Amino acid sequence: MLVTSATALLAAASAVIVGAAGWSLCAMRQRTGRGALADEATFAALHTVSVASTSLRAGLTEDSARKAVRHLRELLGVPVLAVTDTERLLVWEGGIAHSDSTLRLAGPVMTAGRPRVIVRDLDPCGDPRCQVRVAMIAPLTIDGRVAGALAAYGDRARFQRLRILGEVARWMSGQLELAELDSSKARLVEAEMRALRAQISPHFVYNSLTTIASFVRTDPERARELVLDFADFARYSFRNPRDFTTLAEELRSIDRYLLLERARFGEERLRFSVEIAPEVLPVAVPFLSLQPLVENAIRHGMECGMQRFHVRIVARDAGAEAAISIEDDGVGMDPDKLRALLESGDGSGPSHGIGLLNVDDRLRQVYGEEYGLVIETAVGAGMKVSLRVPKCHTGLSHG
Repeated sequence: MLVTSATALLAAASAVIVGAAGWSLCAMRQRTGRGALADEATFAALHTVSVASTSLRAGLTEDSARKAVRHLRELLGVPVLAVTDTERLLVWEGGIAHSDSTLRLAGPVMTAGRPRVIVRDLDPCGDPRCQVRVAMIAPLTIDGRVAGALAAYGDRARFQRLRILGEVARWMSGQLELAELDSSKARLVEAEMRALRAQISPHFVYNSLTTIASFVRTDPERARELVLDFADFARYSFRNPRDFTTLAEELRSIDRYLLLERARFGEERLRFSVEIAPEVLPVAVPFLSLQPLVENAIRHGMECGMQRFHVRIVARDAGAEAAISIEDDGVGMDPDKLRALLESGDGSGPSHGIGLLNVDDRLRQVYGEEYGLVIETAVGAGMKVSLRVPKCHTGLSHG
């Protein structure tokens, strides 16, 4: 439903842009009859809407409303343009008279959810030069809920221009709905990250501290090294949430994790090898996207009682992408059973630790459906999990 809604909103936004551009184009041709000037007017209208949409994608705030209205007032050609939320005036662009009455006049519009033209109820200011003679106010809605109002003021000669305000309000509502969708997705990702950390914490922290404690008396120096490894891993895993890290940082965290697990299970029992192309070390990857796959392999393999277990991590340069794989020689799994487990949404069950489903979902959300995990497995044949990451993705942030 969200995808369909977003698609419809983008279509509606395009319709308004074309409508606004067409209005400007028609007006220019009537005045000049010159195609070049009409093209310039079309470009100006499209540019104005594009700039305004960037501001509105931040949501309905004083700052976003102020930036958007500055451009939209020029597009509409009105003396005054204002935006409110349901409780206060966010911005009034163009003079100061009449601004106090905006919220009062917008109240009935927000209650009814329909545009309204106001002529008689405007408060007189006594200034004969005042251009505020007619007001048109249209509601701004987000998912059917009235979130504010857009108000344009002018004289009677501009009344026909003001009629486009309703379409502009619909376009603004579409942008605000997309902003709400972006915010919801961001909150979902953060919630998933918190859930991911919550699943890491109980078993791994307990097992690591128990292992470290076992070395305190028998090998204090080894215990000290493991404490530092655990601190590095914890610092990486529990820092302030962010969506991306570098492949180098993710691999460094995995190295600390494997050192702790080898201390727990024994170096001869748990072995690992790493093959990394230097070219892919700076590539941005979703935070905690590889470590859960390694943990899944170890927990599934070691908990089945294997005496020797090998994990192999490979990251190669594949042109525009980095090709990454985590492979083990464990007990494997029946492909049909694994497919059913993932399709049921229970891919994070106890038998698979943190599981594969969470990572697969996050990769598809970030890069697209074609970038999900590829899993090769069979009973007694181990498991290989492969993924591809675009090298030029711009999501890496430092925080």
